[in-house]
Amino acid sequence: MDVLTLREYETLSPFEIKDFLAKAAQKAAKASSLAYLNAGRGNPNWIATTPREAFFLLGQFAITESKRVLDLPAGVGGMPKAPGIADRLEGWLRAHRDMPGAAFLEAMVPWAVKKFGFEPDAFVHELVDSIIGDNYPVPDRMLVHNEQVVHEYLQWAMCGTPRPTGTFKLYAVEGGTAAMCYIFKSMKSNRLLNPGDTIAPGVPIFTPYLEMPHLEDYDLNIVNVRAPQENRFQYTDEELKKLLDPKIKAFFLVNPGNPSAMAISEDTIKKIGAILKARPELILLTDDVYGTFVPGFRSLLGAFPRNTIGVYSYSKYFGCTGWRLGVIAVHEDNIFDRMIAQHPEAIQKKLDKRYGALTLEPRKIKFIDRIVADSRDIALNHTAGLSLPQQVMMTLFSLSELMDEKKAYQAACMGIVKKRVWATVEGLGIDIQPNPLFDDYYGLVDLEFWIRKYAGEDVVKWVKANIHPLDIVFRLAEDHGIVLLNGGGFEAPDWSVRVSFANLNDDVYDDIGRAVRAVTRGYYQAYQLATGKSAPAGMRAAALPKPTKAKATAKATTAKAKVRKGR
Repeated sequence: MDVLTLREYETLSPFEIKDFLAKAAQKAAKASSLAYLNAGRGNPNWIATTPREAFFLLGQFAITESKRVLDLPAGVGGMPKAPGIADRLEGWLRAHRDMPGAAFLEAMVPWAVKKFGFEPDAFVHELVDSIIGDNYPVPDRMLVHNEQVVHEYLQWAMCGTPRPTGTFKLYAVEGGTAAMCYIFKSMKSNRLLNPGDTIAPGVPIFTPYLEMPHLEDYDLNIVNVRAPQENRFQYTDEELKKLLDPKIKAFFLVNPGNPSAMAISEDTIKKIGAILKARPELILLTDDVYGTFVPGFRSLLGAFPRNTIGVYSYSKYFGCTGWRLGVIAVHEDNIFDRMIAQHPEAIQKKLDKRYGALTLEPRKIKFIDRIVADSRDIALNHTAGLSLPQQVMMTLFSLSELMDEKKAYQAACMGIVKKRVWATVEGLGIDIQPNPLFDDYYGLVDLEFWIRKYAGEDVVKWVKANIHPLDIVFRLAEDHGIVLLNGGGFEAPDWSVRVSFANLNDDVYDDIGRAVRAVTRGYYQAYQLATGKSAPAGMRAAALPKPTKAKATAKATTAKAKVRKGR
């Protein structure tokens, strides 16, 4: 694909470019003996089985409870009743001990009762009535027992040590994406962010955080705070100093990063803390979906609960992207309620009008409950957030991890992605050092960085002058049947690609590494053909492998390298 054509794709999200890449890769695979490998998806190829077994078995018990109340021949049942339901579940499980999930449910109920002080009938009835799905959510923000269970889970998954004091108020939502949309919407509605305001995304970052501020709905200015590869994807002092500018209202980040896969270090957290001392009303939004893949992970939510809106999704860790399970967390003692209360009277009257249908005292509505209301454009709060069966699944996922004292499930998940990372590294033929802050879920391969290291600055300059960065992902698709995402779409280096270590079988990742090496070597060979030069003495360009296909990649690249990239 020529450079001028590639320029047409520059405005697209990498997740939209992915569709074009997939078609090209599938075509290449069909036309040859290549395997079609889509490592551009973040969807894991494993699932958590134990909580799912419990869910489906609990559903069977719930049906018996419904029929106990009403059982008409036409298939009409009743609504489960709470009195004595815990004992009935215990007896039913004894009679069905050979069923998958029974052992977990038998242990789960007394464990939760002891851990949280639940009244057994109330807890079991919430699970049973909710899995039936015969009521609107009550309370509307999140079920009572589910919120307490998830709160404890988030303390483990996000907050680290020491645990923050006080309580987080939670809103169960349809995954991390819904959380983003609801938070943006409510911050605008409550004048925490206004058109023309400036926010600072910590880049590289998941693309919606780059795209949404520019929508007409929000019209926000952006000042990027960079975490460069040269600093192991930690924010530098110079970049963090940008947050001292009072024009910047909020700092948004994904931690661990997507696509960098690097968690923020304790040293970086301390530096952010110093900034908050100077700017106590700086808003922090942290998206911590991948935190469970980093041992001892500590989120900004745990470090700075008053300033932080936390987002978590169950999708990746439990292999449940289709369930759409996420949660928004806001501490009971937060800056958002105070900032809303300090609005001028003219704004307060507008907010009174906005939320007046919900309560006689709209000024007392907490920010977390405003997010709920705004997610449904006010009123009908009982239809907001997650369905009741989804909330049951969330409860079971959370409890399965909390009860796993040895963290065997976590170790297994970490082991899966780590194995794939090192297979890719072997295929790439590069030298990297292990990093305990790396979550191993994604990898960012910066071809500019590696070309500079192995072939020298002259080669880098020639490649950047003559080849479009998107050529990398299209060449991988067209020549190797492999789909990776372009790093530039995440505000990562233009010449980088994101690899997902979650969604393909272990044995293909060394092939992906070799394909990236082959593309890199093709660029080096194109440089040689165009200039008649070789790498400087001492450089290791020869270590780059020969292309894996007989196709003359270098000649094709040279023919296309007539026009400079356009941005």
